[in-house]
Amino acid sequence: MKRLMDRIGITQAFVQGLVLVGVSFFMSSWAMAEEYLVIAASPSLAAPLDALGRAFEEKHPGVKVQLYYGSGLELRQTIATMENRDRTKYFIGSGPIHVIAPGGDEVLTRLETRYYVLPQTRTPYAAASLVLVVPESLVDAPASFETVAQDGRIRIAVADPKLTVLGQKTDELLHALGTEETWKGRLDVATDARGVLDHLMNGKADAAIVFGPDAVRESNRVRVVAVAPGTIDRPVLHSMAMERYCPNRTLCEEFLGFVRGSDAQAIVKQLGYGVPGNGSSGSPAH
Repeated sequence: MKRLMDRIGITQAFVQGLVLVGVSFFMSSWAMAEEYLVIAASPSLAAPLDALGRAFEEKHPGVKVQLYYGSGLELRQTIATMENRDRTKYFIGSGPIHVIAPGGDEVLTRLETRYYVLPQTRTPYAAASLVLVVPESLVDAPASFETVAQDGRIRIAVADPKLTVLGQKTDELLHALGTEETWKGRLDVATDARGVLDHLMNGKADAAIVFGPDAVRESNRVRVVAVAPGTIDRPVLHSMAMERYCPNRTLCEEFLGFVRGSDAQAIVKQLGYGVPGNGSSGSPAH
């Protein structure tokens, strides 16, 4: 393991994951009958990617989807090291990774500019919109974001814009809905989505703003009362693309086609995501 890490120069956890694929594939007799499709991804997308992977396996007997997670920086470093330092080891059609699915399209764009992924294969598969949530037991709830902006009595739990994408997007939405005076003394700031929902349930706020998938994960505690309109909130787009050294481009193309299909769209909608390109928010029903 240490020699592999020294040679490739990537993080231990990521190496361990990729090595396990190789060990399973070459050393286990039962694995010889299976083909692996390896996705390097952001841990923030574990839920949709795991669900999509399992659905793809059901439609493709003999194919096993392997997911290995790393931060955006780790993914970039891993791919860069593999393609630049290990040119004698990996070449077109022989790499250990099929698909790259980072947490944001900015990372994918950077990989495209270095030709670490094939630009023409970029495939949007999910979009996350902001939603307004209230405690499940609350009867008299605001019906829209505009209502919240107009009623100065409503206190809102939000994420810190300096720490998370959720906070940044929420801050942009609030500025689109009103001025600083509109929200003065009304915002209860938490670190992240989990903190926002905890503050809401602990009575520190009357409503909260999170992404659709966050609301779905806590659907037993909160309900969605409004989805941010596309005119003032641009959903966060999540895409994936084929890694340049992908060992089986045909299989990879099948997977990229699958995530654009109706079955995959139904899966991401159930998880609170929208379907890119059709104007649907995909947020949970309310």
